[in-house]
Order: sequence, then C-alpha cells, then structure tokens
Amino acid sequence: MRTTWTWKSPHLDIDMSVGRWGYGGKPFLLFPTGGADFLDVERFRLVDALSPLWETGRIKLYSVDSACRRGWLADIAPHQKVQWQARYSRFVETEVFPLLEYDAGPQEVGVGGISLGAYQAWTTATRRPDRVDLCVGLSGTYLMGRRLEGHWDEDWYFHDPVQFVPGLSGEPLSQLQRSQFVLGLGERYENPDYTHVAAGVLGRAGAKLTQLRWKAPAGHDWPTWRTMFPAILDHLVPVPTQTAPGLPASAS
Repeated sequence: MRTTWTWKSPHLDIDMSVGRWGYGGKPFLLFPTGGADFLDVERFRLVDALSPLWETGRIKLYSVDSACRRGWLADIAPHQKVQWQARYSRFVETEVFPLLEYDAGPQEVGVGGISLGAYQAWTTATRRPDRVDLCVGLSGTYLMGRRLEGHWDEDWYFHDPVQFVPGLSGEPLSQLQRSQFVLGLGERYENPDYTHVAAGVLGRAGAKLTQLRWKAPAGHDWPTWRTMFPAILDHLVPVPTQTAPGLPASAS
C-alpha cells in the first residue's frame, strides 16, 4: 500500500508529490533517475525489491518527484539550470524534510538515488549532514559542472559538493564525518570517473565511505540496482526498536 502526498510547492511553483511505503523504521528518501517522477521506483520494481525492509518496519521508504526536466535536462541557459537546482534543494530541505519528520518522527534521514538521482542524494547529504546520516548513490552522475558551459555563481558553488565540501569546517564537517556514504557501480556501461571523484571528495573530508563494484547482474540498469539497493540497506539499517506514528494522508 502506497501513501501519497501532493501539494503545490511554494519554492518551485509546481505540483510535487512524495510517496511512502511502509509503516515504521528509518526514513529513507529516494530521488528518481533523470527527470522521472516519484513513481519511477515503483514502476521499475525497486519498491518491490526493498519490500523485505519496509514491510518489516526496518525502513520507511519515501520517494520524491524530480524537477530535473525543468532544470538540468531542459534547453535553458546554464544559470537557469543552477537556479532550478537551488530551488529544488530548498524544496527538499524546507518542505520534504518537515513532512518526513512529521510522518516518521524526529530522526535522521537516509537518502539514495541512481544516476542523476545519486547527484541529488549526495548533494542533499553533504549540504545537510545535520539531517542526513546515510547516503547511497548508485551509478551516480555526480559531476554536473560539465553541463554549465563554464558558468559559475555562488548558487552553483553550494550545490556542487566537489567545490563546497573541501571548505567545510567545525560542526558541519564533524556531522559529515559521522555520516555513512555508499557509492556503487555496475560492471558495464558506467562512467567510473564520476564515482571516483565523488569518493575522493568524501574521503579527503574524512566521511565514512564504502565503494562497491557489483558483478552480477552487471549493467547500468534496473536489474543491477534492484540487487544492490536491498543488499546495501540490509547491511546498514538495523532492526528498529519502535515504530513511529504515521501521518494520515491519501492512500493510493
């Protein structure tokens, strides 16, 4: 049974949706691939693959709409792509996170994503280590600067972990170092350079980091991701001691 919330985001000025599967455990937020919507993970059966975790109360699985079709994937100027990313981050941090806290209780959140969704996950995790303690990125497209034709501004700096993570200090750095990052790849049709650069940034910052290269199934495709995600979360997420109360919402 999926629970769905839909509202008009004041930061994006468009309708956005969040889906939830499960009743308790650690909140874990998935970002969809490319410009897909929040149901992408259901259509490609990742939700089914993760069902042993969310059906038993180990994770409370969430998925959020993407805005990448209007930003990174749109035929617009580079500075507009960055503006859309900044607006999307504010949407996640000030609209989605409060929803998760209301629904799952005041606890740290895990985030994850595949391909372009992995960029959103690691950006969210590095920007908000005070809220996120686990990040899983698979086949990640982490180096988005190549899409900006040399454009740079302050918004881009703060949405590119390659740039801002090396400058972290004090409590934000300490919080990041307490977080767990898992970056994984399949064997074929991948660009390992993206993951190696992201891993290098996290490693130099002292974050807890695991890199995985999956061998079977081995492609840059859903069969690989449906195998990797459950195995990773099964290893990292403990059995919860109690179930948080749920937030009434429309079920679909």
